[in-house]
Amino acid sequence: MIQEADNYRKSTDEFLKLIKEIKPEQLDKADHEGWTPRQVIHHLADSEAQSYARLRRLIAEPGSTIQGYDENKWAENKTLGYKELDVEASIAVFKAVRNASYELLKRLTENELDNSGIHTESGKYSVRDWIRTYSKHPLDHANQIKEQLK
Repeated sequence: MIQEADNYRKSTDEFLKLIKEIKPEQLDKADHEGWTPRQVIHHLADSEAQSYARLRRLIAEPGSTIQGYDENKWAENKTLGYKELDVEASIAVFKAVRNASYELLKRLTENELDNSGIHTESGKYSVRDWIRTYSKHPLDHANQIKEQLK
């Protein structure tokens, strides 16, 4: 499990390094889909909070339902504040849940990798699927932000 955990940690570190370089005036520069770095940072915090619970559910409660959500609705929801809230709290959430999940990944057994549940949007979803998804998720968004800031 060490290699998967290392890849997960590297993607966390790369995203955190990138967002430290963002200037305040760049936070609200939208990409071609209308997303800003501010929204992406808030999205990643919420996504990671969801992933934190999903991983634990897959490990402790195999066979359970893994709930999806509409990230675009979350990004547009005024109460959630993706368009105007400061990003510091979301960065702290991202760091905390990624670190907690990283520590858990280091303890996974080979058998637990096959634990699965049913994701409401994509069907059967295993710990292996979770690792694949969330190891690259911050990198995908880091690349999105890099493109926005060009």
